[in-house]
Order: sequence, then C-alpha cells, then structure tokens
Amino acid sequence: MVTAPWSVRVVVPARDEAELLPACLDSVQRAVAHLAATRPDVEASVTVVLDRSADDSALVVARASGVTGLAVDHGLVGAARAAGVDLATRLDEDPARVWLAHTDADCVVPPAWLTGQLDLADQGFAAVVGTVEPHGPNLSDALLTAWRARHVRRDGHGHVHGANLGLTLAAYRACGGFPAVATHEDVLLVGRLRGAGVRWIASGAPPVATSSRRVGRAPAGFASYLSRLEPVEPTA
Repeated sequence: MVTAPWSVRVVVPARDEAELLPACLDSVQRAVAHLAATRPDVEASVTVVLDRSADDSALVVARASGVTGLAVDHGLVGAARAAGVDLATRLDEDPARVWLAHTDADCVVPPAWLTGQLDLADQGFAAVVGTVEPHGPNLSDALLTAWRARHVRRDGHGHVHGANLGLTLAAYRACGGFPAVATHEDVLLVGRLRGAGVRWIASGAPPVATSSRRVGRAPAGFASYLSRLEPVEPTA
C-alpha cells in the first residue's frame, strides 16, 4: 500500500499585528523552505486570518511571498483559526494526510518546526502539542526565570499553546474543530482530542518564541498570563 504524501497547511490568526507579523511570516517561510529541502514531496501553504485588523497587517500579508490572507469579522480567535482551516483545506483531500500547523502572529517558529511535526506524524501521532518561550526586548531576566521555573520543555509536558500546535485534518474534524471563543480555544481543542481517543504527543522539541508583551489581543491570553507571572519589585 502506497501512502499519500503529506500536505501541510499553516494557519496564523492576526489582529493589528503589523509590527510583529513580518518576523512571524519570515520564520514560517524559513520553516516551509526547510520542509521543501528535506521533504520535497510535501506541499505546504500559509494562511493568515486577519480578524478585525485595522492596521497595516493586510499590507504585510500582501507583500509576503506565498502567503494567503483572509479578512474576517469574528473578534474571536477560535473562530479565526477555524476560518483559516476552512479556507486552507479542500473537500477532496484525504484528511488523514493533511497536517494543520498553528502558530500566532506575534511568534517566531524554529526552522525545523514543520519537519519536526511531520516526523512525529510519521510515527503515528495525529496531534503534536508543542511548547513556547517568551522573548523580546521587554523580557526581564526575572520574568524569564519565573517562566522557566513553571514550564518544562521535555516530552510529556502539560502545557497547551495554540502558538505551537499541529494535528491532522482528520483529528481536527473528529473533535469538532476550534470552538468560537475569545480565548483558550487551544486548550478546549486539545481536551476534545484527548476525549476522542486521538493519538497525540506533548513534544519537547525546540519551542516557538512568542512575544513577551503584557497587553495582548485575546482576553486572559498569553500576555495576561505573563503580567500575572512577572515578579513584583520590592519597594524601598
């Protein structure tokens, strides 16, 4: 039996991310190029979902080679991710051989991000839950230390981040896709995957670097978590 080649669909939601989106797309394009060099039989596409974006993010997408933009008016990151999946996939594809790779517009993915996920998919995992680590000029040593004290980067970790998540289209459909919520759509999706009996792995592969900003786009999201985590300097 000949196994059909993989098709990779990268989906990135964005709202007013013109400042950080170029670095994100540059890193995704490097990951796509690395995938093409190591696995030339794999087709890959990149979709950016502009959800109520009022800045120049659409211009960033238009200038990026090989990137498709989709403008939506959901105001919900879960609905935006789902819209990106719907646009990027086709009904005539084998859902078991379509790999959905998710990250965020304020993130930088490592060059082997996609190849690493597909290597695990070839081992029979239908979902890969990766890790992230904050970065940026406003990241203090104290905050990074506090982050690392609470987040492990080995296989079997207990974290869920939509900024570093991959799964087959079949698994995605089996658990109902991303719920239309403003935050924690990633946690809800992975919870459904576990409940559906999908074979998944919490991977300790190199993390996705994500912005250390304290004001984010999703309520109670990553930026809010960092704000709560940041050590308070003692007063004199």
